[in-house]
Amino acid sequence: MKGFYNITNKIKTLLDAEPFVKTITFGSIDDVDLDKQSIFPLSHIIVNNAVVSPKTTTFSISILAMDMVDISKEETTDAFVGNDNEQDILNTQLALLTRIINELQRGDSYTELYQVDGDVSCEPFVDRFENKLAGWTATFDVIVQNDMTIC
Repeated sequence: MKGFYNITNKIKTLLDAEPFVKTITFGSIDDVDLDKQSIFPLSHIIVNNAVVSPKTTTFSISILAMDMVDISKEETTDAFVGNDNEQDILNTQLALLTRIINELQRGDSYTELYQVDGDVSCEPFVDRFENKLAGWTATFDVIVQNDMTIC
């Protein structure tokens, strides 16, 4: 069975094609050295679990898309926008996740039998980690064909 490799590599390939991704990591978020400024914007893939059925395997996947917030030393002139690029990061990283999800929902990935099950939930975060990061976590289920034989 290659479903795990296939779906994680497919998501990595889609992320590699994005202009707003510099680094792609996989596994526990605790394993990523988030203090290095040179790795951002960063996308991180987590496989939460897998449900095995007779003909399919459904993977619950989270993709974290994030960037480091740049705080300006200039005086804040607009209370809504503030003196940083947090809103720009939230806009850019949500657009990135939307393209990845759309590709899985109806692009070539769909015809390659990677099918997103249901709607995708995206949750924003700011200051979630030690350094000032902002971004989104998209969590979704992907159904792949189970090609494992019982012989």
